[in-house]
Amino acid sequence: MSESETNAEANRPSIGDELSRFWRGMPDKPLFLALLGAWLVFFQLLGNSTFGYVDTPSLYGWMNYAYGSSKDDELGYIIPLIVLGLCYWKRDELLAAPKRNWWPAMALVACALAVHLLGYVIQQTRISIVGFYFGVYALTGLVWGPAWLRASFFPVFLFAFAVPLGTMADFVTVPLRHLVSDVTGWICGTLLGVDIIQEGVQIFDSKRRYAYEVAAACSGIRSLTVTLAFFAIYGFVAFCTRWKTAVIILSAFPLAVAGNVFRLALIILAAEVAESAQPGAGQAAGNFVHSNGFLSLLPYVPAFVGVLILGRVIKEDDRPEPATEVAGE
Repeated sequence: MSESETNAEANRPSIGDELSRFWRGMPDKPLFLALLGAWLVFFQLLGNSTFGYVDTPSLYGWMNYAYGSSKDDELGYIIPLIVLGLCYWKRDELLAAPKRNWWPAMALVACALAVHLLGYVIQQTRISIVGFYFGVYALTGLVWGPAWLRASFFPVFLFAFAVPLGTMADFVTVPLRHLVSDVTGWICGTLLGVDIIQEGVQIFDSKRRYAYEVAAACSGIRSLTVTLAFFAIYGFVAFCTRWKTAVIILSAFPLAVAGNVFRLALIILAAEVAESAQPGAGQAAGNFVHSNGFLSLLPYVPAFVGVLILGRVIKEDDRPEPATEVAGE
């Protein structure tokens, strides 16, 4: 590293300095903190009406119960941290946005409150979570104006992934289970010639020496949620063109399915190879691939490799055109 690079690195402000600069540059901080405090207290006291599941009036208590009850919803714990981290990444853009009190945002606050009250009355706390996060976003617009709302739409958009699916995930997991089973059965049975039989979401060899079922927990909903969240981050961070961002986000669905098919196919192939080598060992070999912590990350490999390739393909036309040479130079 050269001396100039060393000096530049030494003079680079720390995270604490950057946070302090950001905080000093924000106007009307007491007003925002007062409004945010009142909003947080309101949802602590009147945020949840479903006392049959967890005996608390607090929305945050219900969220903790929902996130802790399902591994598919655990992402909700870290979404606020991801949003804050991306706000820090966009700090210069957020500071540069013109700021003013914008009273029309009261309509957004009222809309957020109406969403929560709907969820409260019909005892659907997930709806109240939507109202809660949308209300926080609306309060920032009330204090800092429409330019702030536009600049902060992403990463606030990611709060959508903090809404737990719970039993609502069945609308996604059921077709996912059948799709993954059908594709895996075709690849292993037809394309690779493995002697298997598929019945619905169950796959087993013809002699019933090993058998696997694509259960709800193995449908890929967890990998789909994680993939969709990170693809959204990648799409918004890497691309300015909206259609390209949308393409990256939508690609999460086929790529997440491909990743889950890849993992299930490996389970069946491991069982087939082990069974051929030692009769009776197939089921245990497949179970090992299924349960191993490191191998459980395999569904993300095709997904993330695929999105990086897609990103390079659609990024090419963003490159500046090569400068034409001037005659005589």
